[in-house]
Amino acid sequence: MQANIQTDAIDAKILTALGEDGRRSYAEVGAEVGLSTAAVHERVKKMLERGVIRRFSISVDPHTVGLNFTAFVAIRNDGGAHCRDIAPRLRELPSVQELHSVAGEYDLLAKVRTPHARDLEAVLLQIKAIPGVARTTSTVVLNTEFEDQPLRLPGT
Repeated sequence: MQANIQTDAIDAKILTALGEDGRRSYAEVGAEVGLSTAAVHERVKKMLERGVIRRFSISVDPHTVGLNFTAFVAIRNDGGAHCRDIAPRLRELPSVQELHSVAGEYDLLAKVRTPHARDLEAVLLQIKAIPGVARTTSTVVLNTEFEDQPLRLPGT
């Protein structure tokens, strides 16, 4: 688990601006936050070094690439396995896009995307075949109101 790394108000504004559009130039971000291009570049470089920024990536619309069906799958372990033992196996499944360790009746919550509803069954069989998985419960997504919302930090 990583330590909580605090950011100052300017770094928070830079993160918010890049979170909204990671392709913005440092000159544009600098104009918005009141810094030079070089100062923004240096701050971004330091945030990368400190692990505040993990990576730069793109956001793909799942429907445009054929992933039209989304479900959340709650997973309970059998008590003999730990979530840390199950998680690497779930990471290997391409349909599992997110995995969260949770408190409550279940131990893990996975976001699964497949081309069709019928494909979820195959994914569930793969999940249930992982040693230590006792049972699953699926919740089918009817409509996604929003996701991939940019992080809005205090002070921005």
